[in-house]
Amino acid sequence: QVQLVEFGGGLVQAGGSLRLSCTASGRIFSGDLMGWFRQAPGKEREFVAAITWSGRSTYYVDSLKGRFTISRDNAKNTVYLQMASLKPEDTAVYYCATRGRDGVGYNQPPTYDYWGQGTQVTVSS
Repeated sequence: QVQLVEFGGGLVQAGGSLRLSCTASGRIFSGDLMGWFRQAPGKEREFVAAITWSGRSTYYVDSLKGRFTISRDNAKNTVYLQMASLKPEDTAVYYCATRGRDGVGYNQPPTYDYWGQGTQVTVSS
């Protein structure tokens, strides 16, 4: 069993930055994959980025590469999502999730076993 808690959402102006945190507790292994997803009103949940606790693998959705950066601090069992040059279309509820394996399907929400409660990010124009 793994528990995930997100922090760091809020209201920011377009062009600004925000850092989200996701702290995990429970059974965590170096090969586990931690992912960030987001869901805007009326839209499906979409993949943003993912990283293994070992740091060996990182994945990004192509459209956000260069603006969003995923990282982790194993000592704190925390994964971060640094978001820069934010746009109104980045407005969404952001979720972290985890599963016990790397590789195929890393961008597919149904392949993740545990989810956080989500944190709202609102970017004003």
